[in-house]
Amino acid sequence: MRDAEKITAEIEKRARARSHSPENSAFQKFIGEDWGERPAGPARAEVADYTPARRAKLGELFPEERLVFPAGIYKVRSNDTDYRFRAHSAFAHLTGLSAEQEPNAVLVLHPQKESSTSGNANNSTSGITHRAVLYFHPRTARTDAEFYNDPQYGEFWVGARLSKAEMSTLTGLEVKNITELEADLEKNLGKEVKNLRIIRRVDKNWEQKVAKLRSRFLPEIAEAESAEKDFQLEEAASELRLRKDAWEIAQMEAAIAATARGFQEIIKELPRARQHVRGERVVEGAFSARAREEGNGLGYETIAASGNHANTLHWIRNDGPVREDDLILIDAGIEIDSLYTADITRTLPVSGSFTPIQKKIYNAVLAAADAAFVRAGEPGVRFRDVHSAAMEVIIANLQNWGILPDGEAGEFARMQQYYRRWMPHGTSHHLGIDVHDCAQARREMYQEALLVPGMIFTIEPGLYFRADDLKVPPEFRGIGVRIEDDILVTESGVRRLSEFIPRSATAVENWIAEIQGNCLEERPENE
Repeated sequence: MRDAEKITAEIEKRARARSHSPENSAFQKFIGEDWGERPAGPARAEVADYTPARRAKLGELFPEERLVFPAGIYKVRSNDTDYRFRAHSAFAHLTGLSAEQEPNAVLVLHPQKESSTSGNANNSTSGITHRAVLYFHPRTARTDAEFYNDPQYGEFWVGARLSKAEMSTLTGLEVKNITELEADLEKNLGKEVKNLRIIRRVDKNWEQKVAKLRSRFLPEIAEAESAEKDFQLEEAASELRLRKDAWEIAQMEAAIAATARGFQEIIKELPRARQHVRGERVVEGAFSARAREEGNGLGYETIAASGNHANTLHWIRNDGPVREDDLILIDAGIEIDSLYTADITRTLPVSGSFTPIQKKIYNAVLAAADAAFVRAGEPGVRFRDVHSAAMEVIIANLQNWGILPDGEAGEFARMQQYYRRWMPHGTSHHLGIDVHDCAQARREMYQEALLVPGMIFTIEPGLYFRADDLKVPPEFRGIGVRIEDDILVTESGVRRLSEFIPRSATAVENWIAEIQGNCLEERPENE
């Protein structure tokens, strides 16, 4: 054994040294006997009717190549404490597995000749070009030491895992034990199988094994070329998600509805937030509780930015006070069990009412969002045009307020992008199983692409006037506003999926008054 392996083995041994489990045969027999029948396994998941078409479409791009999609591994938070598991998005999208399923699993698309295809891409595990196999660690018998003695897989520790048959029923996939994967990756490699690709930076163990197999069976392909080919697979898996199917759209609608309820919890807690030294944490906590109650958790770290903190775009410390006269910018999304997430921003007056200057800035941002939405619904629009439409409104307002440099015409100001001092980010990004979905897509498939039915993206313009910005009027300083909605492209135009979450200044004020008024009515009279 090499020194590095010895060290790794010793570390793992010490991590298990906190407790001692008997290993004699009498104890193993005792603990493995006299258990009742297991409950019925899962039914076939609804998403299993949609994943074959996804896999078939991806497989068509890589005929005669074996494609490897690791789920990923647990990530260490501290010592022997891990973060909750969340599968890599390509794996989740292609298998339909969700929530905290299935660490250390791997999906493989094995190339096959068209004549050997059994079934079609709509109702089988096989596509025209590939056969899909899910490799995972199924549960063991209760008589096996793993049952009680393994903190990663043991039923005593993590609950009952699925059997191979149950996993196959759930996903509609052909299923094998993960112990069979390495041999299966080698089969016909360099012969009928012309290449082996893997999504990198997900599971180092399988990435290294794939590299060794390529070195052995595909020596003519240099490492640099292999890296490029692997990235092309990641790129294709990302672009596959640019257009959502009907099931995905329904998941997005559910995530947005849950997120709306999370915002309602925030509004209920605003009075308490005003009284707390770290009121932003009160806001964050109210939303987080709803996220865990209704879904898998947060789609991303909540931004709860009160006052001048709103001008820090990724303010996630959330450790500041929430003052009566402030606006609070809340950027939050609930990731439901399917791993699809909403992404909503609302800027709320803590007092319940906007001041005139707050409303002035808020309405300018709202007008920019509305202009972007109108542009998105026009024929022949490209993704980048949505941002341009919003910035035309932002620039016009900055000019009207005398904030842009003197004498700068609209076109020149846009060209020079002076406006980016107060609106530095893009207006839109794709949204879905990742909050910034499809991030590895090529520019011509993303920024330069025509909007087509099935795309879901955000519209989120903002204006940010930092407290120390001497280029803006004193009354503007310390105010930050962003309004963000989630948009679906349909056959007839675009639909604002989050339309029902109040947006206009008046609607926001009424929303706060209604929720907080109801809370007051529910409190006991002696409180």
